[in-house]
Amino acid sequence: MKVEKIHHVAYRCKDAKETVEWYGKMLNMDFILAIAEDHVPSTHEPDPYMHLFLDAGDGNVLAFFELPTKPEMGRDPNTPIWVQHIAFKVKDRETLIEFKEHLEANGVDVLGVTDHSIFHSIYFFDPNGHRVELACPDPEEEAMLKRMDEVKWDMLNEWSVTKKAPKHADWLHAKELDKV
Repeated sequence: MKVEKIHHVAYRCKDAKETVEWYGKMLNMDFILAIAEDHVPSTHEPDPYMHLFLDAGDGNVLAFFELPTKPEMGRDPNTPIWVQHIAFKVKDRETLIEFKEHLEANGVDVLGVTDHSIFHSIYFFDPNGHRVELACPDPEEEAMLKRMDEVKWDMLNEWSVTKKAPKHADWLHAKELDKV
């Protein structure tokens, strides 16, 4: 018994139409499905909602709920804003730079390109305040992943005991960060 893949990932949104249009314009995601009901099917709670689904590529689906009767969206005040995010893979660094330029040309503040060694990323926020990451593989990704695979359990076990960053993969962050 094993999970096959993620069916969809769902977030809350402030405005369903604005969200669909933003993801279409900024990330070229197609709007593939909308479900709207007055009762929650799983709990039978009376609560109108709009549930929308976007094609995030390669069979991946990003979904949102607009909940007009609930209090305004908030964040967990104990979790730093950089922690909760969704990351999408793009083909290569050239594509990553094209997205960065496209987003900035449309008024989106973009952080990065950040060099994580095994991949490179840009970060920005959608109109709902969700942090979004676009990442592309490094040309040496395969070799680096092999090195990381060899130490993953040692790192996890050490972290579990010490709650301090293990040094098994310090080479990963030896590069300068936040360069274009």
